[in-house]
Amino acid sequence: MKKSVLTRYRVMAYVTGVLLILLCLGMIGKYVLDMNGADDFTRVVSIAHGWLYVIYLVFAFDLGAKAKWPVKKQLWVLLAGTIPTAAFFVERKITPELQAKFTEPAPAAVKA
Repeated sequence: MKKSVLTRYRVMAYVTGVLLILLCLGMIGKYVLDMNGADDFTRVVSIAHGWLYVIYLVFAFDLGAKAKWPVKKQLWVLLAGTIPTAAFFVERKITPELQAKFTEPAPAAVKA
C-alpha cells in the first residue's frame, strides 16, 4: 500500500470534518439564532460537504480495501464523515496503525 492512499484519506477526513462542523454552526445560526445570511451560508456549505463527502467515501473505501479491514471497521470509517467531529477522532485512531505498516520491512523475496 502506498503512503499516498493514507494521505488522501487524511486530507479528506479533515476537509469533511471541518465542513460538517461549519454546517452545524450554520444550522444553529439559521434555525436557533435566526441570523441574516445563515440561509445562504448553510446552502453553500451543505452542497460543498455533500460533494466532498462522496470523494471522502471513495478514498476511505480505497484505504479500507487496501488495508484489508473487516466490514465493521470499514463502515465505521465511512460513517465518520456524517457525525460532527467523528472524522477527526477516527483519523487519529487509524493513522498510527497504518503508518506502522509503512515502516515494517517488506518481506524478502523467495528464491526458486
